[in-house]
This record gives sequence, C-alpha cells and structure tokens, in this order.
Amino acid sequence: MQTSTISQGEGNPLFPIVLSVIAAAATGVLWAYANPIQLVPGVIQWRIFAFLPPLIGILLGWRSGFICGYLGTIVWSLLAGTFIPAHSLVIDGIMVGLTGLVPGMMFDPAKTTFDRATLLKVALVCLVVGLVMVAAVSASLAYLGIFPFWWAFGYIGLSDIVPMVIGTPLLVIPALRILKAAYPASFKRF
Repeated sequence: MQTSTISQGEGNPLFPIVLSVIAAAATGVLWAYANPIQLVPGVIQWRIFAFLPPLIGILLGWRSGFICGYLGTIVWSLLAGTFIPAHSLVIDGIMVGLTGLVPGMMFDPAKTTFDRATLLKVALVCLVVGLVMVAAVSASLAYLGIFPFWWAFGYIGLSDIVPMVIGTPLLVIPALRILKAAYPASFKRF
C-alpha cells in the first residue's frame, strides 16, 4: 500500500477557504440530486457523497471540513425542500459540520502518513462522529415530531455513516495526490 503526506507552508491562505465553499456547494447539490438509491422513497436516500465533509476536513483543515458539512447541509435542505430553520440551521447543520471538523482536527496530512493503520483510524473516527451526528439529528427530528427516533437513527445512519466509513479512507490518498498535482505550491490548511 502506498502512503501519502502533503506539505504545508505559507502559500495562499484563501485557497482552502475558497475550495471549502466550492466543496460545500458541490456537496449540497450532490446530496440533493445524485442519490439514486432510495432507502425510504421520497424521504431518505443513500447519501453516497456523505464522505465529502470528512474528506475536505482532512485535506483542507478542520474549519474547511466544518464549512463543507454545514453549508452543504443548508444547500441540500433548500434544494431538496426539507429546510426546517431550527433543525437545518442548528442541529443538522452543526452536526454534519462536525463530521468534517473532527476528522480534520485528527488527521493533518502534513503530520500524518496515511498507511493502512491510519486509514483504519480514519474509518473509525468517521464511524464515531457519524453515530454522534445521526443520534443528534434523529433526536431533533423526533422532538419536532417528524420521525420516531430509532426509525430515523436506522435509516439516516445507513444513509450517511456507511458512505463516510467506506468513502473517506478509500479516497484520502487519491485526493491528496490530486490536490498536490493541482496545487503544487504549499498552502495553509484552514
């Protein structure tokens, strides 16, 4: 297995901020329109791009991961017609933002070698932060009387956690290579 790291320097500080906003918009659009597998038709889809916030957090920094998850959730909920101000702006947005923030805090490519053991740790972190996110989101939906807690927990967990646990560790090394090729100068994570 190949390992990969990335250097950080005093490069353009706007680079990760701009990329995180672009990734957030892409995340919201992909979540709204590129989920072909319906778990609960018309309500919950298998969110195959749920790995984007943790991946962006690892690549570009914990703040970037939070921006990707939070704004991605807002964009998705507006496009999908599921925007509920108290839920989307507070609980769902913040908790999905944390799925990008936590891995971004724990895995800095400038200090981390992404070998097999580290990729397993990435998967474990995605599992734990995903479980916390799904529990909070399910509790919010149950409190609002939208779905029963365990029903929401099961379907939202399947929808989000599985793609995060599989996709994030699978794509970290190729994404680092693409990032290095696209932006060979060093940059500061945000």
